Amino acid sequence: MMNRYERGGSGEAVVEYLDSNIRVVKPGAYVRCAVTGETIPLDQLKYWSVERQEAYVSPEAVLRRLGIARKGA
Repeated sequence: MMNRYERGGSGEAVVEYLDSNIRVVKPGAYVRCAVTGETIPLDQLKYWSVERQEAYVSPEAVLRRLGIARKGA
């Protein structure tokens, strides 16, 4: 579980993605989306895969990773 004291650092964090939390292995300010490469500030991280141990910037990025196209997109 991440708390405000584990953040710290200014570079990319190393994170273990758990079922309902994350565990910061190496403190940092952000992680990268596995699909887009965009940076995601740790305090804004909402989407990840426990199985793949990947972070995603948005629900659309999750769907792209899973190969699911949205109608009208």
